[in-house]
Amino acid sequence: MKDAIKAQVASLPDAPGIYKFFDSDSTVIYVGKAKSLKKRVSSYFNKQSQYNRKTEKLVSEIRNIEYTITNSEFDALLLENNFIKQNQPKYNILLKDDKTFPYLCILNERFPRIISTRKYQQKKGEYFGPYTSVVSMKSVLDLIRQLYSIRTCNLQLTEENIEQKKFKVCLEYHIGNCKGPCENLQTEEDYNEDINQARSILKGNLSVVIDYFTGQMKNASTQLEYERAEHFKHKLYLLEKFQTKSLIVNKKITDVDVFSITSSEQYAFINYLQIKEGSVVFSDNVEVKKKIEESDDDILTYVTHELRLKHRSSNSVIYTNLPLTTNSENIENVVPQIGDKRKLVALSLKNALYLRNQREILKEDKKAKKNKVLTILQSDLRLQKLPTVIECFDNSNFQGSYPVASMVRFVDGKPDKSGYRHFNIKTVQGPDDFASMHEIVTRRYSRLIEENKPLPDLIIVDGGKGQLSSATDALKNLSLYGRIPIVGIAKKLEEIYYPEDSLPLHISKKSPGLLLIQKIRDEAHRFAITFHRQKRAKGSLSTELESIPGIGPKTMDKLLAKYRSLKKIREAPIHELTEMVGKKKADLIVGQQKREP
Repeated sequence: MKDAIKAQVASLPDAPGIYKFFDSDSTVIYVGKAKSLKKRVSSYFNKQSQYNRKTEKLVSEIRNIEYTITNSEFDALLLENNFIKQNQPKYNILLKDDKTFPYLCILNERFPRIISTRKYQQKKGEYFGPYTSVVSMKSVLDLIRQLYSIRTCNLQLTEENIEQKKFKVCLEYHIGNCKGPCENLQTEEDYNEDINQARSILKGNLSVVIDYFTGQMKNASTQLEYERAEHFKHKLYLLEKFQTKSLIVNKKITDVDVFSITSSEQYAFINYLQIKEGSVVFSDNVEVKKKIEESDDDILTYVTHELRLKHRSSNSVIYTNLPLTTNSENIENVVPQIGDKRKLVALSLKNALYLRNQREILKEDKKAKKNKVLTILQSDLRLQKLPTVIECFDNSNFQGSYPVASMVRFVDGKPDKSGYRHFNIKTVQGPDDFASMHEIVTRRYSRLIEENKPLPDLIIVDGGKGQLSSATDALKNLSLYGRIPIVGIAKKLEEIYYPEDSLPLHISKKSPGLLLIQKIRDEAHRFAITFHRQKRAKGSLSTELESIPGIGPKTMDKLLAKYRSLKKIREAPIHELTEMVGKKKADLIVGQQKREP
């Protein structure tokens, strides 16, 4: 499992919901539900050897994981069904063709039955599913059998068999569960009307069924057939009871968008639920970096507009936890206060809050990882304080010429390049690294004291006892010795030296603390060498220009500022040189080039 996936799995909540697996093309390849998202998704990666080849192939293709939290496992079942219907993930077909999950099937026969089966045989009938839970499948089938008189026997109800009176009604007829088509007590047309209604329920189109029962109830009431009206009223009650078990499917909440926002100091977190036909068909989470002047209302308004455009929502009603700052004439914004609408916004906010919490946890984890290395370094060097800010010094010269030095600054174990400093050695003549170190440490910290700026938590000197002793003397002169820990690192054996201690400290070569010291030391060396080479190149160029009679320091500075190298000066057109330094000096430069062999 790749590190990114491992981190995603570790951050999943121990809560009910649905999860979606994406491949490298960001295509949904599998949708599942879980009582505990963390445990269920983790099982794919912890128990891979127990799965069949198709599941192993699914796991190998996972590149990203998304999830939506629900209030209950039942909600997760319904939401999973909606997402599978919408996305048609390939592995929700492949993994269910192997007789693992059940379907409901309307059989291709006269007076068709509705049965549950684990075998998918397309010619046998019209299939619905697959259902990842037998409980959810049975709940739908029980509802259909309570609403309609669908036969359960396996008799061959051909016209010839019925005319020859080969069958007799059974107990199901006597208890009211069947209308007796086997004895021609129910017409095929009437029976097929019930099947069509049941088909609408299996497709999730409950509004069609509700409208039908409502119409039948009103007609019966108009004709004073009150018992028949009560019969349809009871059916409507069963449908309503089935729907109101969950927020995910509710006939009162149809074709709306739900947005919620929560924020920290720097970021806003928005969840979006899209509702169609009373069902959640889409969910998305967004993280937005806040600007100082932006309020949560403004951010929510902007993100709402962008997400609706992105996902092509045509819903005219938007539920939010905060009012939108601008309203369109064609859009109604509602901030629900009570009831199922409020519960749906609360569900959206629950997802947004979880996203916020996870981002904060990840941020803390990153900070903890940084602190872990610094804590090890603190232990290795026996420091009293965590070395959050570290500064390291290094010298560079070439046989005493062009002496320079550098200082690099690391904060939380990372380079703070805005704090890097170059030094031209001013008071030392010749190759004296010790005196150079004394000078630059003195200059650095005398300036910090003068400007009343914070001091580092640790000073590192690139060199052995000599360089460390010089830096220590500088700190003593500034009355800083003892206030800032200081160590030196010798290059050959990577030994750590303390002031006034002749015996070095040997840290394990594998210690993250020593590795951080080496990284800082190498960066200081690179920074010093780069500066030294630049200065030496400039010095060589100045020497060559100085050899030309009539070319003084001001002219050299002009030429060096523009061309940077002698080669570019030589390649410059005569008119360009004339414009910059005058015709006489330009002729001198060109004449010098001609005299060179």
